[in-house]
Amino acid sequence: MKMILTLLFLAAPVVAEPMLIEDFSEGAETRWRYTSDQVMGGVSEGRAGIGAEGGVTYVQLRGTVSTANNGGFIQVRQELATRLPADATGIALRARGNGATYYIHIRPDASRRPWQFYQAAFETSGDWQEIALPWSAFKPQGGLSGAFAAGGIRSLGIVAYGADYEAELDVDWIASSTP
Repeated sequence: MKMILTLLFLAAPVVAEPMLIEDFSEGAETRWRYTSDQVMGGVSEGRAGIGAEGGVTYVQLRGTVSTANNGGFIQVRQELATRLPADATGIALRARGNGATYYIHIRPDASRRPWQFYQAAFETSGDWQEIALPWSAFKPQGGLSGAFAAGGIRSLGIVAYGADYEAELDVDWIASSTP
């Protein structure tokens, strides 16, 4: 019987654990960089910071997104110190907001210009919710085409984008999804 159990254990598929990308704990403000469309002449204004409430530490993205003057974004972005697992199937996060639509932008090695990224939208509410974004939800922007390799993603952004609105978004953690 012991031999059968050992063989069954060895035959079981290995399931990778999700990789925590960020939990916004100590030092997160040095890992994330705020930017807006003002770097290219836009007029969106905002700020990002680290908040804490009830034992939860999170990034806050606040501001006014304006599509005037060819603009339309505010964001916080992180260059990934560790690449995602090759078998990752998407991005998961825990977020709350003001009911607006927000985005995760990823930049794979193939993106050479700032406007080249893959984006996936997610909706928010005033309550914390866990959100799963499979790779199929990420659409190419800026002339990119085709698929990308999860292990080739070099940066990730949390973005208020593409419309005129007030942004109010909190993100508690971000992780890779795995099979």
